[in-house]
Amino acid sequence: MTSSTTLLSAILKLLIIFLFAGWVALWLLKPTQIWTRKWKQLEDSANNTIFGYYGLGFSVYTFPVIAIAIIGLLLLDLKVGYRSRNARSPSKSNFFSNPLVVNSTLGILSSIEILVAFLFIVFLAWTYYSRISSDFKKLVPYKSLKLNTWQLKYHRVATRFGLLSEACLALLLLPILRGLAVFRVLGIQFEASVRYHTWVGTAMILFATIHGASTFLVWGINHHIQDEIWKWQKTGRIYLAGEITLVVGLVIWVTSLPQIRRRKFEIFYYTHHFYVIFLVFFLFHGGDRHFYTVFPGIFLFSLDKLIRIIQSSPKTCMVSARIFPGKAVELILPKDPGLKYNPTSVIFLKIPTISHLQWHSFSIISSYRADNHILSVIIKCEGWWTNSLHDLINAELDKTEDKRKGIPVAIEGPYGPASFDFLRYDTLLLVAGGSGITPFLSILAEANSAASKSKIPSRIQLVYVIKKAEDFCLLHSISHMLLNQSTKSFHLNLKLFVTRETQAGVGIRELLNEFFKARTLQVNSVCSNYAAYGPESPSWMAAIAGFCSITFLIFLICFNHIIIQSGKRSKTDKEKTPSWVVDLLLIAAFVLALACSASVAGFLRWRRLKKGIPQISHREIEALDLCSDEARNALEAHEVYFGGRPNFKEIFGKLRNESDESNIGVLVCGPESMKESVALACKQESECFNAKRTESCFTFHTLNFTL
Repeated sequence: MTSSTTLLSAILKLLIIFLFAGWVALWLLKPTQIWTRKWKQLEDSANNTIFGYYGLGFSVYTFPVIAIAIIGLLLLDLKVGYRSRNARSPSKSNFFSNPLVVNSTLGILSSIEILVAFLFIVFLAWTYYSRISSDFKKLVPYKSLKLNTWQLKYHRVATRFGLLSEACLALLLLPILRGLAVFRVLGIQFEASVRYHTWVGTAMILFATIHGASTFLVWGINHHIQDEIWKWQKTGRIYLAGEITLVVGLVIWVTSLPQIRRRKFEIFYYTHHFYVIFLVFFLFHGGDRHFYTVFPGIFLFSLDKLIRIIQSSPKTCMVSARIFPGKAVELILPKDPGLKYNPTSVIFLKIPTISHLQWHSFSIISSYRADNHILSVIIKCEGWWTNSLHDLINAELDKTEDKRKGIPVAIEGPYGPASFDFLRYDTLLLVAGGSGITPFLSILAEANSAASKSKIPSRIQLVYVIKKAEDFCLLHSISHMLLNQSTKSFHLNLKLFVTRETQAGVGIRELLNEFFKARTLQVNSVCSNYAAYGPESPSWMAAIAGFCSITFLIFLICFNHIIIQSGKRSKTDKEKTPSWVVDLLLIAAFVLALACSASVAGFLRWRRLKKGIPQISHREIEALDLCSDEARNALEAHEVYFGGRPNFKEIFGKLRNESDESNIGVLVCGPESMKESVALACKQESECFNAKRTESCFTFHTLNFTL
């Protein structure tokens, strides 16, 4: 970076820190009486201006997070996004990245994650204490409910649990943003931050359930449950809307449990779209004033979803496909030569022939450096959607070439890290289980293609654990690296563990011969004139987010002044306007702002598109030369173990002894139990916290291949 770019980057980082600190301070002050009084004065003053209380609420509670997202996108663009390869070498000071807690219940937690979780719990406790202590000092009886003192206190306790649920909702959607991802500024990718969404969502449903159940209990004790449960009040909290919100939230949460999500993905996928109902009725229940506090995540998520829909259009056409033994499918898709991405990037695919609604994420296994016009994914067919894909390609293979039709594919993404420094380690240990190998295939492809252009590890050790030998076919894209026929600048060593089979005398040579045979589908007919172009640049997405914010505020002000005339209305006028009407105006303003933003995003999209898929030569699967001296020597270096699992403590110890004074990166992707085993071994073996700088150091990273 130039000095001016470095200065601008520093200014943007300071702005992000300032805005974030201000937003956090706002939430800390919000439950206090001082803030309540000041905020009421500010609202009264704002009502005498064109902005009104709604403009004030949006500017103070909502816009700071949107501004952080906008500045973060500009910052990412300054780093030249995906093309940046000038990352510094990984530091040996890895206190914040290495696992601190490894537990089957909690999973793998780093020190920074534990610190943030602790601070969030402290914040929730502070919010609850401040509200409850204030409520108990001035208990005001309800006119409709005849409650004694303890019942009134318990009702206040129940109400304040609703505010805790609201605080969780404010953060719920931020971790699952893709294009407008706030977490990318911190180097945390979408697939890794999904678990934060799960944690916050579980806490939100817990607090909401306590809130709702306790309220029902108070109503039941006083025999008012029949009167209160169906109430749709003209102003204030709408009870019926809150009950619908709670029921829908519970349905979403139950169907997202691992037992259902993994076995019945379609149920999880479709019920998760009930979030629209959940958010609309939350607005009706909490009112627009409360809604502005949770609106940042909703605003960014909705805009992000809209941009993704536009970005995935128009559809492209599958170039070719391969079917391997063990029901594995490799898809080869066309891309624009200007589309660049980093290793471990993922794309989302929708194949309308199978389903018009379902999108599934897959890791890209190719490198844009080696494949300028195509990108590839390999898929292990295990569920309904992937099995349907396997059957679809098989059906096309059974046809004669003149009757084969192109298979349309909608592509969203790729999404990946803004910078990639895994290849800056001296030594790299990759541990994969099953389909978890796919992110590592892109790392190896990148290392192979960038070998002569930048620093890469001198040694890469791949530990691959599979249930059956047929899953070995997933390594097809790195077959030449295994034979050392294309890898010149680094040494690749494979340790293969087949856990559910026992075979004697079977090595890499035999596995290569048996499981790398594939049937190739070459599609000659073109079903689309467009290749994959990828998302818009971060700067353009920042501009769209800013445009959407401005148009929303304009529409909101116009609606309130024209329809409700709220600019200078009296309290009497305000009481005549049902609160749900104000809520509907907020929804209408947001929908119109999204529509205007969609027009801008659509224009930008079509401006980039160029008709015509580049001429791509169909690559046949080349015969592997297993008889050369180089291949024989390479095959002898690889190890195959049947009927057992890896001893990670032994692997780590051996690697430490063989890698004196080196910085060792440890990447793991696979089942949670495997991740925990590797994290525990890394934690036990690594002595970086008190070791000398000259000793080998392990730095732990975990990747996800499923969401």
